[in-house]
Amino acid sequence: MFFVFLLLSYLLFNPARNLMEKRQEGIREQMETAAREKQDAIQFKAEYDEKIKNVQKETDEILSEARKKALKKESVMLEEAREEAAQIVARANREVELEKSKVKDEMKQEIINVATAMAGKIVASSLDESKQSQLLADTLEEMGDETWLS
Repeated sequence: MFFVFLLLSYLLFNPARNLMEKRQEGIREQMETAAREKQDAIQFKAEYDEKIKNVQKETDEILSEARKKALKKESVMLEEAREEAAQIVARANREVELEKSKVKDEMKQEIINVATAMAGKIVASSLDESKQSQLLADTLEEMGDETWLS
């Protein structure tokens, strides 16, 4: 019976044991593969999270730079508008001054013309020619060159 037991154990138990060992080896390999894949998945997730964080940071930087450029452009445009407005005001002031000067000159000329005409009528009616010449010379001397230059 002992020999039968040894024979049966050799014929039945050894193949069953080999089958169990192969199955255990297969399960262990599957567990190791699953652990490696889980570790790879964790690493890929970490890389993905890092990429998302970098994309968000880059997006924020781009938006910040765009805001800065927009504010700078706005500032430049406002400064250009101020300069242009100042030039327009300065040009208008120059034109006003030129117009004032022109009007003053025209008024002086008109006053001179009226005064000359009135004086001519008064003198012609009351003075003889020698008195007129003397009066004209005295008047020109009193007025001097400064009156005619301004």
